[in-house]
This record gives sequence, structure tokens and C-alpha cells, in this order.
Amino acid sequence: MSSSPILVWFRRDLRLSDHPALNAACATGRPVIPVFIHDDTVEALGAAPKWRLGLGLEAFDKSLRAKGSRLILRRGDALEHLQNLMRETGASAVYWSRLYDPAAVARDTGVKSVLKEQGVEARSFGGHLMFEPWTVETKTGGFYKVYTPFWNMVRTREVEPPLPAPATLPVPSNWPESDTLSDWQMGRAMDRGAEIVRPHVRLGEQAAQTRLAMFVDRIVDGYDTTRDLPGVDGTSGLSQNLSLGEISPHQCWHAGQRARQEGKTGAETFLKELVWREFAYHLMHHTPHLLTGNWKEAWDAFPWHRDPNAPAVMAWKQGRTGIQFVDAAMREMYVTGTMHNRGRMIVASYLTKHLLTHWQIGMDWFEDCLVDWDPASNAMGWQWSAGSGPDATPYFRVFNPVTQLDKFDKNRDYVSRWIAEGRSRPSAQALSYFDAIPLSWKMTPKDAFPAPVVAADEGRKVALNAYENKGF
Repeated sequence: MSSSPILVWFRRDLRLSDHPALNAACATGRPVIPVFIHDDTVEALGAAPKWRLGLGLEAFDKSLRAKGSRLILRRGDALEHLQNLMRETGASAVYWSRLYDPAAVARDTGVKSVLKEQGVEARSFGGHLMFEPWTVETKTGGFYKVYTPFWNMVRTREVEPPLPAPATLPVPSNWPESDTLSDWQMGRAMDRGAEIVRPHVRLGEQAAQTRLAMFVDRIVDGYDTTRDLPGVDGTSGLSQNLSLGEISPHQCWHAGQRARQEGKTGAETFLKELVWREFAYHLMHHTPHLLTGNWKEAWDAFPWHRDPNAPAVMAWKQGRTGIQFVDAAMREMYVTGTMHNRGRMIVASYLTKHLLTHWQIGMDWFEDCLVDWDPASNAMGWQWSAGSGPDATPYFRVFNPVTQLDKFDKNRDYVSRWIAEGRSRPSAQALSYFDAIPLSWKMTPKDAFPAPVVAADEGRKVALNAYENKGF
């Protein structure tokens, strides 16, 4: 057993550096067999996140091969394939990085229980979060429901320094058989959109590390302002890499702390954003219904519209509401697979308040379209905007997408980049939207820009009336 291989089961941790499970496996000196299993949790992913995961797996396999290793791929039930691989290789241990969504927790708990009963060394490690959700408690021993006290509790906590990538990856004398990634067709649902989105993907560990270094060097000092301007490159842009673990939050935190110590004024705000992600996971762990229903159960009585194919909802999905900020943001998502955070707040507010449509319809659409989809952050963001979630925006705060545009896109750089209709020389990005969307939408850049589905002022009045008379 002292020389038997260790299976390292990769999931959303596609990196070599700062990887506690991988480091622990390599430290034993035993052969390490990296494994990825395409199970039901992968099959359930939306079109864009599944496609992006496929790209990440391909890039990660190349990184492993540069070290003389490789990624073994299997498809089906996770426990079954781990047991098969142990029989095929003589492995006597399985290591993995913890995940926190309910489906992953249920799967991992079952896998660990069965493997331990069979005498297998089954070990889970941190790495996806800086603070394990069960380690952050209020003074009375409960969990946090408001962000600011959560931030105050963890802001001075020690965050473990990032681990270096293993110098070598011990390999087995014989490799087990592996599926071929292309056979999985993980981008099938993207259709023609994949070709349009691909140039906007920041793929792999090295690209993420390069971006973090550039962000800290050139952007973070003005981050307090630039993070709200969708027309400029003013954010870290690392959400897709954090989602798939191509970079760790520890690496981002320590880079942000160094910037703060150097006097870069936006560094603490960047650290707060990292902790907002932790807060979302904290809440998902303690109240997993965050993903599936109103966090505040009283909101079950609110008269949301629930038809995902209603004409106004379809106009929202297609970026043709007639509200420039909303439409620009929705088109940005369809072309790049991401959306500026200010845009996310605007489109979520418009759907849930101006259109009085259930936040889950928007959450599901984002889950299908975002390459940086994250279960906790996506659910938390939508419930925050709708008013139904923890520490949510007050019901009377209805973003006016017109005045928001005047404030954060004064020169209309963002709108010009993403909206083609009515312009004599549309930008290449605006035109690319029409190459990405389904042909069945029958949209062309020569169309007239639509009249508002619901005007900004009118929608605010309707929303406030509904919210003020909600009866709870």
C-alpha cells in the first residue's frame, strides 16, 4: 500500500499551483493519477458552463502532460468509476477538493462513506474557498445572514499562503484507459455561438495568473471607480477562472493584500469582492434552498410572472427590451460568456422589478449563458436583486436603467460596443452578436432598435406599487 497509486479526483480545481489535495498526494511519493469524471452534475450544466468546462479540461490536460502526467477521463457514476480505477490501477486512496453545492455534497458524502467502509483512504481538502463555511460563526454560534458583519469577522483572519505547484508529478508505471474528451461533445449545445465566444475566454491557469498580475499592477489602484464602468477594462476579469479553480481565492487574496500594503486604494474593495463570494458560499452551505426557492419564504406569496417564454421575457433574453443598458449587457453575455457586474445588477433589477418576473427565470438563463457560472454567486446575486434573498437590496430600490447609463456610461462607450441597430458603422462586437444568436430569433443589425417593452419610469411605478402592496 505504501507504493500504491493515489487517485486525485479533479472537479472545479483545474490548476497545479495552490492545490492542497494534489500537493498532499505528491508529497507521499506515491504515483498520482489525475482523474475527471463526467457525472450527472456535469451533465446538468447549462450550455456555456459545460462548454467552458470542456475547454478547461483540455487546457488542464496539456498542463499535466507538460509535467509528464495526464488527465484520465471517465463518464458515468462517480463512485462506480473511482472503484473501477482502483481495481485497474491498484490505487488505495482517493483525494479531492471539497465542493459545497447540495448535489456535490450529497455525492461526495456518499462516495467517502462507501470508500472508507471498503478500507480506502478517502480524503477531502479545502482550496475552493478561503474560509470553510462552518468555521465562520456569529458570537451566538449561528451563521451570518448579513454581509458586513461577515466581512468584519473574516477580514483579519489568516488566509493560508498559496502552495507552489509540485516540482514533479509521480506517475504510475501503466496508465489506465481514458475516454476521449471530444467524444463527450461538451460544446454541442453552444451551436454556432462557440466560435464567437471562444476569443473572449481567458483559458487556463497561466492566463489567469497573468491577468491577476496585470490587474494588481495596472487596474486595482482605481478599482473603486473603474469596477462600476462597463465601458472600460476595470475589473479583475477572473470570475471564470475562479469558477473552475484555474486560480485560487487564496492567490487572489494575497495579491490583493500586497496591493493594499503598497497603498493601492482599490485593493480593499477587491478583497471585499472576494469575501462576497465567500459569503455566498457560506449562505449556500447553511441554507441550500438559496439555489431553488425564495430565501425569505414570505416571498413565495409574491405574484411573480412565471412564464419563461412570455414575450417580455423573451425580449429580455434576446437583448431587445428597448432599454439600452439592459440590451447591451444581455448581448455582452451572449458574445463573451460574461457580463459586467454593473450590467448584472441592471438586467436583474429590470427583469424582477420592471417586468415583475420570477428571479429564477433569470438565474436559469444566466446558468445557460455564463462561462463564469457559479452556483452560489449566481443564486445570491439574483435573490439580492429581487429582494427575496439574504441581505437583499430593499424593495424600493429599483434601478433606473436610463439614469444608471448616464452615470456609468456617459459617453455611451458600452452601448456603442454592443448595440448595432441604428448605427451607420456598428462595432465588430455589436455585429458579432448576430452571428452568435440562434437563427430562429430572426434578428439582424439592420432592424430598428425596439421601443421599450416597459419604460424605465413606468416600470418603477408598477414595481413599487406591487412591492408596497405585497402583503407581507
